[in-house]
Amino acid sequence: MLERLNQAMEHIERQLDQTIDVGELARVAATSEHHLRRMFSALAGMPLPEYIRRRRLTLAGAEVLAGHATLLEIAVRYGYGSGEAFARAFRAMHGIGPGEARRTGAALTSQSRMSFRLTIEGSSSLRYRVVDKPDFTVVGLKTQIPLVHAGPNQAIMDFVRGIDPQTLERLEKVSDQEPHGIVAVCDGVDPSRAEGTVLDYYHGVITSSAALEGTTSLAVPAGTWAVFATSGPAPQAIQELWRDVFTEWFPSNPYRTRTGPEILRVGLSSEKTEADVELWLAMEPERS
Repeated sequence: MLERLNQAMEHIERQLDQTIDVGELARVAATSEHHLRRMFSALAGMPLPEYIRRRRLTLAGAEVLAGHATLLEIAVRYGYGSGEAFARAFRAMHGIGPGEARRTGAALTSQSRMSFRLTIEGSSSLRYRVVDKPDFTVVGLKTQIPLVHAGPNQAIMDFVRGIDPQTLERLEKVSDQEPHGIVAVCDGVDPSRAEGTVLDYYHGVITSSAALEGTTSLAVPAGTWAVFATSGPAPQAIQELWRDVFTEWFPSNPYRTRTGPEILRVGLSSEKTEADVELWLAMEPERS
């Protein structure tokens, strides 16, 4: 997987002054567009379109300082429809407009080319299984939250804090299949996985029952799921599980993620310092 992903990175470099089709990148990487976006975001720490934008503006910055082409010629070469749009993007990355940068020879920001390699630390206690699951329903309370890449998501914390404990007790009684108990479910994640994009968040249970009064439901079709489990200090165990799944497991196994909700079950110790974590991700075999 990493070899094909690096081939896609080479394809990006060859196309920076042309239109880059993410679907074509996915074909080069021999995976789906959905999985490519998720893998790249997890490995690179930024969405794929953001990386492409920053690489283009890095090359554009070098051409601005070289002074051989007009600013409009550079803008058009790197996909900007006007000098104004180019100047805004240039300033957002480099902290200075292209005209001023050319006049003063200012130092600019550079986005280095990326490539990926797999490093196994040997410290992970990641456990996994593959489950073929019939269709089911998520029943619970729903809100919309912004995607947060690192640290606590305050929107989730505030939402969960406001749920009536009696409602959670009612929900737990209709939890009749894996993963059992109260779970956190994220759905409708933007394909870019950019920080701040909005997604649907459910706090509820997995069940075959209909929605209870005062709750909502999400129907999930049958499919294959990768189930990852770990234990350790909270919240580090949760954060490290997400990291290990995308930086170690998926690059080493013949599977890819598919469209579907992300389900997280967390059991905390009485002191809330230790966590048993289970993460369910919709996935499918990679196609040759």
